[in-house]
Amino acid sequence: MNIVCLDLEGVLVPEIWIAFSKAVGIPELSRTTRDEPDYDKLMKFRLNILKEHGLGLKQIQDTIATIDPLPGAKEFLDELRQITQVLILSDTFEQFAKPLMQKLGWPTIFCNTLEVAPDGEITGYKMRCEKSKLTTVRALQSCGFDTIAAGDSFNDLGMIEASKAGFLFRTTEAIKKDHPQYPAFETYEDFLEGIKAALKQ
Repeated sequence: MNIVCLDLEGVLVPEIWIAFSKAVGIPELSRTTRDEPDYDKLMKFRLNILKEHGLGLKQIQDTIATIDPLPGAKEFLDELRQITQVLILSDTFEQFAKPLMQKLGWPTIFCNTLEVAPDGEITGYKMRCEKSKLTTVRALQSCGFDTIAAGDSFNDLGMIEASKAGFLFRTTEAIKKDHPQYPAFETYEDFLEGIKAALKQ
């Protein structure tokens, strides 16, 4: 049985931290996993900036409420879910994901959890498991699934490499150059056709 594992931000919805960076006028917060392969280093950098500026969960959630899925993303996901099982694997957080999942028609997502103080300050975060995307793909394979994985960032490469087929979607030129073995798509139409072909293998 096949299961498709998709990244969330940059693939189905805009990057949350980039949107928040623009909303609050703090360019440093626009760094994502496309820029920084070390997720722990990236999150500590973000939390330090939030603390420095007195920003908490509410301000980020207010921005998330204004974010819609990327044009065509829900239609792509709806069609894909009619063909095969789909699981969204994201390094975002439960406190961020819920309104976005509602707009995408409630697909299943595995993500992480923020540690939030009573006053709304984000004090830390808890990863679901180490190397969460790769670990999840391997666990699915141990249950008898063949995985097909796709994403746009450094933290997606592990699950892509471990799967029977892997794709890059709207990624950076640098990642495409370093990983030419993976088909890189720019449109949902081509992306869907690529997945359909992989499902037949």
